[in-house]
Amino acid sequence: MGLQLRSLRGAMKAGLRVIYPPQCLCCGESVTSDDALCPRCWAEAQFIDGPACARCAAPLPSDGAGRAEELTCDDCLTMARPWGAGRAALVYAGTGRKLALTLKHGDRPDLGPALGRWVARAAAALVTPGMPRMIVAPVPLHTRRLLRRKYNQAGLLSAQVARAHGLVHVPELLTRLRPTPAQDHRSVADRFANMAGALGVAPRHAAALAGRPVLLVDDVMASGATLAAASEALLAAGSGPVSVAVLCRAVKEV
Repeated sequence: MGLQLRSLRGAMKAGLRVIYPPQCLCCGESVTSDDALCPRCWAEAQFIDGPACARCAAPLPSDGAGRAEELTCDDCLTMARPWGAGRAALVYAGTGRKLALTLKHGDRPDLGPALGRWVARAAAALVTPGMPRMIVAPVPLHTRRLLRRKYNQAGLLSAQVARAHGLVHVPELLTRLRPTPAQDHRSVADRFANMAGALGVAPRHAAALAGRPVLLVDDVMASGATLAAASEALLAAGSGPVSVAVLCRAVKEV
């Protein structure tokens, strides 16, 4: 009976593939497998798989010297980062930018699992088996914005990261204490001022947080102001070390 059920499921899956063939995650063109990119979108996807800043994940040129965990960008040498280490899957440009915007504004929560698995791969080096069990948490949306959008894109990503690494997912660990205007088109200083005191740890989770390492997940890191505010809130509430992982890292144009 079990073999027959598996055969039936296989036949149904094959039939659905004929009716609904796999599509490119970014543009919808036909591809050969699920969760894949077409050749054009793949060529425009800048995955961060080379040298990058160990703190903020910004791609760096390589001179062949130094280990990846020792590399630090100029911004992180001059700007305090309350988190310890950071990773990103893609540069916020081309395909990465299109996917991040579609996930965030395009009513496409179905992209969450595939993109979350990309974030999980990027974050693998941040998961330390010898430490107390790490908590994975998303950067939260304010209630008003969540009601409009219907889902928190960071929460979709963080759920997959936790699942991939067998970690505890606490989607409501952090809360928005006040609404904040969009960060777009603001200076770095304005972004940090906009986020100051905007995030806090939900009281019901404070006791369970004590001393435990946290992996913060968000969709995009630009200045790092939002992740800094979230990290500071966690540390103030007594968490262990904080790391960050994002789908996309915005970089300066050169």
